[in-house]
Formats: sequence, C-alpha cells, structure tokens
Amino acid sequence: MFGIDSSKVTMFSSSKKETKYLYFILMEDLPINERVFPAGNIAVIAEAEYMKEIQAEPPTPGRKLKFHLAEADVHLSLEVGSLNQLSEQNAGLLLAVSPSPVRFSLYLEKDRLENARHIHHGNLVTVDYKSKFLPGIVRYIGSICDTPKLSGTFLGIELQGEGEVDDQCDGTFGGHQYFSCKKGCGIFVPFNKVKRRWSVGEGEQCVGAGTINGKDPWVDHPVNPGDRVAVYVEEEMKEGTVVGIMDGGTTVLVNFESNQMVGEESMMPLKVPLESVIKEDMLQPKGSIQRSNSREISVDGVGSPGGWKRDLVENGGSRPGSRFLGVKSLVQINLGKGEPMTGVIQWMGHLPDVTDEIAGVELDEDKGTSDGTWKGHRYFQCAAKRGLFVRVASCQPDTRFQSLAVTLEDLQDPERTTNRESCVVPVIVPPPRNEEAFRILEGRMRGIQGHCNSCYMDSALFSLFSCTLVLDSMLYKSTNHQFGHIQRILREEIVNPLRRHGFVDCKKVMNLRKELTQGGYCAGFTNEEKDPEEFLTVIMQHVLGLEPLLKLKSPGQKEQECYCHQVFIEKDDDLIVPTVQQLVEHSFHSNHLKLTEVPSCFIIQMPRFGKNYKMFEKIIPSLELDITDLLCDSPRECCLCGELATQECEECFKDKLFSKTGLKQYCDMCWHQVHSHSSRRSHRSMKLDCPVEFARTGKAMVPREKMQLFAVLCIETSHYVSFIKYGPEDRQWMFFDSMSDRHGGESGYNIPTVTHCPEVAKYVNYSAAQLIKEQPRDMEGVAKRQLCDAYMYLYENPRMAVYK
Repeated sequence: MFGIDSSKVTMFSSSKKETKYLYFILMEDLPINERVFPAGNIAVIAEAEYMKEIQAEPPTPGRKLKFHLAEADVHLSLEVGSLNQLSEQNAGLLLAVSPSPVRFSLYLEKDRLENARHIHHGNLVTVDYKSKFLPGIVRYIGSICDTPKLSGTFLGIELQGEGEVDDQCDGTFGGHQYFSCKKGCGIFVPFNKVKRRWSVGEGEQCVGAGTINGKDPWVDHPVNPGDRVAVYVEEEMKEGTVVGIMDGGTTVLVNFESNQMVGEESMMPLKVPLESVIKEDMLQPKGSIQRSNSREISVDGVGSPGGWKRDLVENGGSRPGSRFLGVKSLVQINLGKGEPMTGVIQWMGHLPDVTDEIAGVELDEDKGTSDGTWKGHRYFQCAAKRGLFVRVASCQPDTRFQSLAVTLEDLQDPERTTNRESCVVPVIVPPPRNEEAFRILEGRMRGIQGHCNSCYMDSALFSLFSCTLVLDSMLYKSTNHQFGHIQRILREEIVNPLRRHGFVDCKKVMNLRKELTQGGYCAGFTNEEKDPEEFLTVIMQHVLGLEPLLKLKSPGQKEQECYCHQVFIEKDDDLIVPTVQQLVEHSFHSNHLKLTEVPSCFIIQMPRFGKNYKMFEKIIPSLELDITDLLCDSPRECCLCGELATQECEECFKDKLFSKTGLKQYCDMCWHQVHSHSSRRSHRSMKLDCPVEFARTGKAMVPREKMQLFAVLCIETSHYVSFIKYGPEDRQWMFFDSMSDRHGGESGYNIPTVTHCPEVAKYVNYSAAQLIKEQPRDMEGVAKRQLCDAYMYLYENPRMAVYK
C-alpha cells in the first residue's frame, strides 16, 4: 500500500469518511445526445445506494444506476454491465491520468497498475518529463486536491542532480505544502510517468531505496565482477570483462575492461549502462563474431564483410541460410557451452546508437538481463530476467519448431516447403520506394497470399499500403477501443510485414476478414466474392471512422461526402479510348459536381459492372490527374488566353473548337468573343468565385492542382489483380496477383506473385489513335490487363497526405 503521511494531508474530506463510495471504470464509449463520454471515465456511487438498488430485486440485463462521472463532473444513469469495479486505490491512481483513452489503456495493462501499487516513499525513480528522463526520489503519494468522493493520486517527486524543471515547484501545490525541497526540484506526476530505478550500495550489492532488509524484491543483479560480457561501444561490439558496478543516478553503470589492445597496452576501463551489457554466453560461440574496418560483421567466419549485410537484407533480417524470423518467431540463442537458450521474439528494430538490427527476445527461463526495457525505454513487456536484446544474426529458429519456418531457398521455390506463415511487426515501417520496393516486393511468394475468394481484399490492401503512405492515418488514428484490435491486425499483421518483408500469409488476412464479419457490418467477408469498394467503405467508415476522402457539392445541394467516386456518364461516340482525365471530367460535368477541397486520396471507379459489362474496351491511365477545374471557389484560368477566368460555360463542354479538354471557363473578354457566335449566344454563364487574396495579387498564372496515380485495380472473370507504381519513372510498375499459382490440390495453398512490368509505360504513353489499332492479344507482358480490365484508379496528393 502507499504510505501517505496523514499529518501532512488528508486525501478525502470529512464527508468522505461519513459516506463510503464504490468506484468503477467505463468500459465503452457512451454517446449521450451530441456528447460522447469515452471509455476510461471513472464512475462513483455511494455504496449504500448501490447495494440498495442491486439487492432490491434480482439483477436484470440492462439495469441502470445513477453514477457520478468524476472527470466530467456529471451524474448519469449507466448500465451496470458497461462498468468494471475498481478498488479505491486503483481508482485514485487512474483518475490522475488523462485523457480517458490513455487511462483506459493503462487499466487494460494490469502490470503497469500493479507495479504502481508497490511504489513507496523514498523509492528512487525516473520521471518522464517533456520527453526527458529525470532522476528523483518519491517524497509524497496521494491527492493534491480534496473532493468529497475521489481525487487523483499523484506522486510528488524530488528531482536529483541536474534534473530540475522550470516550474519552480518546491513541493507546494495549490497553496499547500505536501513535501519540502529546493525550488525547481519538485514535481507532481501520475503513476504512468514514473519508473523505479536501482541504487548500488556498499560492496557493490544492488539494492533499492525503501526495500526490506536491503534487498530489492523487484531486481536481481544480472552481472557480477569477473563476468565475460560484450557491449556496444560507438556502434561496434566489444568483448571484455566486468571489473565493477556502480550507481549512475538514472541507471546502474558497469565498469567494463575491453580485450582490445592499443599498441601494447590495454584500453582504459569504460563505464557503460547495464542495459547495454550482454553476457558472453548469451551470444554465439566464441570466434563467430569477427570485426572489420567497415564495422560490418561476417557470421561464422564466412563471406566478405559486406556480404553478410547484403544477405541479411535479402533474407528478411536473418542470417544467410537461416529461416525467416520476425516478431512471434520461436528462436534459440546458441551458448558457448551447454544447451541453447530458447524464447520468442517480441520486438525487432534498431536501438539508439546501434547499427545492427536487434531482436528483443522473451526467454523461456530467467537467464536474461531485462524486463523488456533498454536504457529506460520499454520495447516489450516480460517478467524480470526474461528479456534479452541480441543481434538478429545471433538468433536461429527453434529447432523444435522448424516446420513452422521457411528458408531463403523456400522463398525462391515454394514447392520445397509447406505453406509459409508471415510474422507480426509491431514497429512503424515506412512504405518502400524505388529500388528498395522492387527488392522487397518482387518475386514468387510475395505480396498478400490469397485464399477463399479474398482477391478483392488482397488487391485493395496491396494497392493502398505497399508503396504509399497516403492512407496511413487508417493505421494510427485514434479509434473506438472496440475496433482497436482490427486496426492492430491491419497495421501489425498485414501492412508492416508487407512493407518490411514483402509477404503476408492468408491466415493474417483471414483474421481481418473474421473480425469484419463478426462486427456485423456485412456478412460473408470470410468466404464470399465482394467488391473492393464494399470492403473499403466498411473498414474506412464503419470500423475506423476515417474522415471521408471526397467532399462534393452540386448547385443548390448540401455537401456530399464519400470515400470513392463512381464514374457515371452518357454514351459519347467521340470517346472511343478515353483517358481517366476525360472520364472524370465528363462524370463531374454530367452530374454537376465540384470538389469543395483538394483530396489527399482520390479513388475512382470506372464505368463498368463486374465481368459482365464495361463501357470502354480500353482506358488510358492518366499518370497525372489535373483537378484544378474540378474545384469550386478556386482560381481557374481561361481556356483560351490563360488569364484568370471569371465565368464557366457548361454548354461549351463538348465544343472541341477552342480546347481539347472538356471543362471550359473564360475571362470576360474571351467569354464575349466566343459567345458572339450565333450558335453560342443562348449559352448561360456561371460566375466563378475566386479567392479575394488571389485576385489581389494580379497573377496571370493559375497554379495547377495535380494528383499522382499510384495504383490500378483490375478485374477479369471475377478475379481482382492490381498494378502499383513504385517510383516516379514511367517504367516503375509492378503487377500483383494474390493467386497467380497454386501448390497442391484442395489441401494446398495459393502462391502470390509480384512481377516487374516496365512494358506498361510503353502503352500508357500511346495516343488514343495508336491504342485503337492495338490488339489486346498482341500487347507485351501484362499491359493488356491494365488497359483493358481497369476497375479502379487510385490517385494521391503527397502534399495533402501530410495533413490528412
């Protein structure tokens, strides 16, 4: 229990002593009228009142009682089933944390809350203050504002050393002195900003302040003087011996003597943080680590210094010849003697000041050096002495479970092995571009593996996330907690593995399909054929609550919002092989639509209906989509002279005499000249609204707003495939088919393939007259599928993607 000094402060007022209260946490968002009370709110009710209502009659589903929401300070009738009861101590700790989503997350992390209950007066801690980690001592635990029912439990910390803050606190808050310290050295924080640290007493015994009999029950000393260890020093691994241990304030320091010689003398001992020390027997057998002047490492004494790093990249982050490793992989770490240590990779990535890729392993036995933290930052959660940070190259697949892994040769020849399983990647992975994208994604058993009518989802996900971040807000935006697991599956099981390793197995996609089906928004996601727009609408709108991508307006109508635009146009004999630019302009004109703002992503459905009907035999992709004239209340230029336009004429749309483009707008002078002809005198003018700020500048050149094509979804005989543009050059196209081949019969599996298709550039740059003469069967490679089977075009505005 917390040791609160009752002589200094009373946490609750006298009315609190007279009335006993019960405390609960709201487990789901609660919409009332136009206000939403998020999950994580603390609800309070008098115990007598609660018991009276509960015992009045047998409990019934949906029973409501009147609670006081402490944070919002309102009284509401809440369903008992939407609340979980808290102890008074836990309620106080949580109430100090804000906002509600953070509080709710901490409640779900039971270990964080449980550890906070064991913090005592006098404990040495590290405080997270404005992204800095400051050393301090706990001087006070309790409330800093009295209320009749409950107030948050804060920790008063006296900062040490140079860890001063700029709020001039000396232990006083709200005019009340809770503890005494020098000005600028006091701070009050919630429990989630505090972490215990170590102190080293005499005789180099590791103890914690405030512990019983000088022994810290939470810490066991991981290394001792004389131990052979390895450490990272200036991005290089050095081997040596521990010669001493000392208190470093925020952490324990190890006095390390390196084996490396300078001339004929050994180097002076170094002081390094305990977190950066790895016992020698936790690395590979002696002699397997070799240094080079370039600081690259050759493994097992084989190959050139640069060869290991090149093979490491090509093999998905593991050693040459090793099996595919990732988060949740079962691994073993070879010891110099005895049995290898085994465990599960819980984190992979790069640590500060360390060049090699590192794996955070949760061991099966207490042989580690960490609880998942490195230099005060937590990378994963595990028990004390179960965590270990080692190079990925030091890990090998656990030989007891080799059937679950796949070798580099297997990736090149899938028929050598059973179906492959991809890993989970919880860290942020940016989309690869240019040659990196080609290296990661191209090949067999690459992309997203298809299974049971999943091609519509596979192609949509591959197109949206493989090489662009325009919709990464779907992965990281705050969302309703009940859909957080769906967002996690999308981010960590599909998008991040695709970007890092170039492959996602069908089980991960099936996890997403099952969750969408169970959500009740649309049945049949696990087995039925569907369209990409149906899937995108469900996950963007209903699940993740993404802001609509398009905002459209018609004259005299309210603004409309949608996630993609379906092209609807009348048959036009002049449009035989249209461009996407022409189709979009015709669609907007026919339906009297304008964009009210520049979209970050523009998804356009072609005028076709599945495999049975398509309006055009071929469509020319517009690599750039100019939407300047599709915007309302935006500067536009005269289609004749290029000056600032003031009027638009819809009836001139199909008149090709003055402009090859569809939309026509004119300055005042050109309007009168064009419409002086007898055939146009009846045309009606639509006045254009130009921003006053732009008109004042007197600029003649109107800026063009253009979007870039980044993917095309195609359909042929009920099967969806996609093309992605992985770089700025016309030839940088790749073709993805989630079911391009199959291994085995009914019990087999599909083989997804990503193919380089630079031939697409040749036909994209053809004129309509040239393409009319081209026979689809004579087209090179897979270009025919993009030009003849296009279903959906995806455009991005990289500038707007930063803001939306």
